[in-house]
Amino acid sequence: MMKKVTLLFGGLLLMSCMAWGADKTWSGVISDSSCGTKHATASADAAACVAKCVSGGGKYVLTSKGKVYQLDPQDKVSSDLAGKKAKVTGTLDGETIKVSAVTAGPTGKLRLRHSKKAGA
Repeated sequence: MMKKVTLLFGGLLLMSCMAWGADKTWSGVISDSSCGTKHATASADAAACVAKCVSGGGKYVLTSKGKVYQLDPQDKVSSDLAGKKAKVTGTLDGETIKVSAVTAGPTGKLRLRHSKKAGA
């Protein structure tokens, strides 16, 4: 009986370690290492500033919920996403996301409008 309990506990521990190391996804705005959370909101001005800072030697970062995450490797981040919403998938190592993929995030909220007919 003790052997079964030990095997069960070991299996659960192994499964939890595997889940802990799995890729996760963060949503935010692609900024640069010089400006950080200054570009927490996506905009055309943010895109221009991030592009300028990165061309001057800055690094792409992700700003999400008031935090700044370094992104490694940098070549996984498309310059088209500078200053825009993005989803970054990878594993977190301290304050650095080891990036496996970067995709464009949602561009806005979908709103449904209900129209009322006159006299209804």
